[in-house]
Amino acid sequence: MTDLHWFEKITRRAFAVDESMPEESVELHPFETRNIHPDLPAKVKKLYDDGDYPESTFEAFKFVEKEAKRISALQGLTGNKLMMAALNEQAPVLYLNGMASDSDKDEQFGYRYIFAGAQSGIRNPRGHETELTGSPDLCLDQLSLASILLRKLDEAGVR
Repeated sequence: MTDLHWFEKITRRAFAVDESMPEESVELHPFETRNIHPDLPAKVKKLYDDGDYPESTFEAFKFVEKEAKRISALQGLTGNKLMMAALNEQAPVLYLNGMASDSDKDEQFGYRYIFAGAQSGIRNPRGHETELTGSPDLCLDQLSLASILLRKLDEAGVR
C-alpha cells in the first residue's frame, strides 16, 4: 500500500470517530476493511449493499474488462480472449512490468492467466446464469480479486 493510501485510511477513521466513542465501536463498511479498489463503479457497492452479490461481482469484472479493453485498444475481443491477447507475454499490448528478466516474463504470464481466468470463471457465469446466489463473503473475496487486478494495472502505470 502507498503512503497516501495509509494516510487516507487513518484520516477517514479519525473523522469517523466521535471523541466520546471508543475507537473500536466505529464500524467500517466491508469495502473499507477489505480495501476494495475505489475506482470500481458506485453501482458495485450499491448492489453489494442491496444483497445482490452475484450482480455486484459481475459489474466489478465488467469494469476490469472495460479497463483492459480501453487501455489495450483491442477491438473485437472480450473476456478471456481479450485478456489472453492483451497480456500475451510473447507480444504484450499491456505491459505489467519492464519485461526485462525471466521473472518479469513469468509475472506477465501468470497475470495473463489470472485476468483471463477471472473473466471465464467469475464474470461469465454471472453474465449468463439467472439463478445464481451468493454470500457477502464470497462477493468480497471476488471483489478483492478485481481490486488486485486493477491495482496491478495501476502499478504498471497503464491506467
